[in-house]
Amino acid sequence: MPAVTMDQLVSLCKRRGFIFPGSDIYGGLQGTYDFGPLGVELKNNLKAAWWRANVYERDDMEGLDAAILMNRLTWKYSGHEETFTDPLVDCRSCRSRWRADHIKDTCPNCGSKDLTEPRPFNMMFKTQVGPVADDTSFAYLRPETAQGIFVNFANVLATTSRKLPFGIAQIGKAFRNEINPRNFIFRVREFEQMEIEFFVMPGTEDAWHQRWLDDRLAWWRSVGLSSDNLQVYTVPKADLAHYSKATYDLMYRFPIGFEELEGIASRSDYDLGSHSKEQDSLGLSAKVGRNEDSTAKLTYFDPESKRHLVPFVIEPSAGVDRGVLALLTEAYDEQQIKPVTPERTQAVADALAAFVKSVGRSEKLPSEQRDAMLERAELIGKDLAAGMAQIPGLLDMPGASSIELGKKLRGQADPALDESYRTVLHLKPALAPIKVAVFPLKRNAPEIVSTARQIRKTLQAEGNMRTVYDDTGAIGKLYRRQDEIGTPYCITVDFDTIGQGKDAALSGTVTVRDRDTMQQERVPITELQAYFREKVR
Repeated sequence: MPAVTMDQLVSLCKRRGFIFPGSDIYGGLQGTYDFGPLGVELKNNLKAAWWRANVYERDDMEGLDAAILMNRLTWKYSGHEETFTDPLVDCRSCRSRWRADHIKDTCPNCGSKDLTEPRPFNMMFKTQVGPVADDTSFAYLRPETAQGIFVNFANVLATTSRKLPFGIAQIGKAFRNEINPRNFIFRVREFEQMEIEFFVMPGTEDAWHQRWLDDRLAWWRSVGLSSDNLQVYTVPKADLAHYSKATYDLMYRFPIGFEELEGIASRSDYDLGSHSKEQDSLGLSAKVGRNEDSTAKLTYFDPESKRHLVPFVIEPSAGVDRGVLALLTEAYDEQQIKPVTPERTQAVADALAAFVKSVGRSEKLPSEQRDAMLERAELIGKDLAAGMAQIPGLLDMPGASSIELGKKLRGQADPALDESYRTVLHLKPALAPIKVAVFPLKRNAPEIVSTARQIRKTLQAEGNMRTVYDDTGAIGKLYRRQDEIGTPYCITVDFDTIGQGKDAALSGTVTVRDRDTMQQERVPITELQAYFREKVR
């Protein structure tokens, strides 16, 4: 089943090198995260799948990589300087600050109701441009990738000779000075977007809006998200952004509930009209501010009507980071593969009880950390057989390292987990950070080791088949490690492989184990590339 708590994912991501807190050795920086060795692979695989589906597999799309820094007039005429705000409130008691629409008239930090009136807070980051700091020498870190597409509309049109309908796709960084970044990588200050601006003839936008909704739902399902965990929310007119004619939000069931994964907006002719000169001559349907600085008319010449027009825009916009979080949530599973002995279960139960007692008595822990740990431990203790796999996550919670009895609990739980449980990520093979892991049955047998290393090298040469060699533990433990990071296939090289086993017919073959079924089969070394090429697509 998918992950039920964010703590499960946070613990796995830090423990296995998917995602780390940013600047961690200096206490971190709220709302920033670093993608580790496995996280960057998963993230890149997701972006590559999106690019392949939307650029390579379509004949109506071009790509773009626009600059993060743009002339500040871009953000004036896009409306961001005036409208890109969130409601900010201050708590007069503890001096913390909160987004007004995320709290219920009570400070989450201290419980006080003594809050200021909400006021608008612009979320764009400013940065100095050039050696002199003054009121004119600054720019914004872009809060979205879309505007880079709009201001390049004429460039792309002129250099590609595209006809409507066509789109421009972009993947890139964006920055938002969130008042309260929260929920791991769900809401952060630095993130990546996968965004398309699809330009259509006026009057066809409603049909294209529906087509893009259907396409995007199908794509998210194709990368592994369950239909049961996806919903479509039609944004009410009163809640639409200033540029939007209509918007669908694709909602995913994260551990925090259904939240937005991707927005699909029908933006009318607002954007190209806002960035155009001589707007009065364009016949715009959207209400735009007067632009006295643009040097271009962002129009399309329609060969059938023999006139220039401003295209309407459909915008599917997804967060890469939220996509990664959704994939991890969907793929996460904890499985008991054999019973734990009664003696071991009792030892873990006793260690858990002692840990809980120590947490309850601790004066070092902030009340919020203590209460969260006690709540999590209580859930685990109610059904220890089902909850034992969550003990590492409990011990990775903020403040847990200060509880000395946590070491005893880990010491009792780890052997039971190694023998009887596994955490597995059921990622699609094409998205998995590592596709194949290769193990030698005996790491001090030179011929077995050299064969295993050569297999890794050969498979890695495929280019899209990230393959690793590992000899740092027993085979069973290596299997568990690869299950936990989502590796779909493991290869074991043994004495049969090198012709020193009991069955001569197995010479030149290896054991291939499937992550999801845990079934094993013998495959000739000479057939491995073709075998995996078919399975990893």
